[in-house]
Amino acid sequence: MEKKQKDQYYSMPFPDLVRLCQQDDQFALDILIKRNEKIVYNTLYHLDPNRPDLSDLTQEVLFRMARSIKKLRNPDTFKYWLNQIITNLFYDELRRKTRRLPTVSIDEPISEQDYASVVTREIPDIGQIPEESILGSELDEKIKEAIQKLPEQFRIVIVLRELQGLSYDEIAKITKTSIGTVKSRLARARNKLQEHIRPYLQ
Repeated sequence: MEKKQKDQYYSMPFPDLVRLCQQDDQFALDILIKRNEKIVYNTLYHLDPNRPDLSDLTQEVLFRMARSIKKLRNPDTFKYWLNQIITNLFYDELRRKTRRLPTVSIDEPISEQDYASVVTREIPDIGQIPEESILGSELDEKIKEAIQKLPEQFRIVIVLRELQGLSYDEIAKITKTSIGTVKSRLARARNKLQEHIRPYLQ
């Protein structure tokens, strides 16, 4: 494959990359994984920043994505579909903790299967991505801190809406709630965030 053709893959819209993946284009799949690696990591980080196995969970999401990419009927819904995988995994991990040890700390690490043989990647950094370009100043650190302190149901909707840019309808489907519930939780989450950062805005 010529370099010019390879370079096109890096700027190709995700739906087009997905279509190539569904045609067994292995290079397209590799690029799709690379371009989503940091996005997946940062989404998981905001959902549960205290987990010691975020890199393992990132690889699991990417593995599930690669394994199921041909089942995605509408490539234009790739972003929503990927966030479904992330959120389902997040809920799976919460249920595992609850079943195994109801009183366990949320910081308690859990064992993960090794998917390195399927998808081998370096541990992604948590540097800035487009969705996080404003996170850098002291105020931005306080916003991150405030998000982390939100109850789970509020944290999920604020991350999916504000960081991932999903619609109310998409978030409702992912969280298996109504659009009204999503809007209500977002409003309460935003109020809590404003309360937390208000001293830094004066």
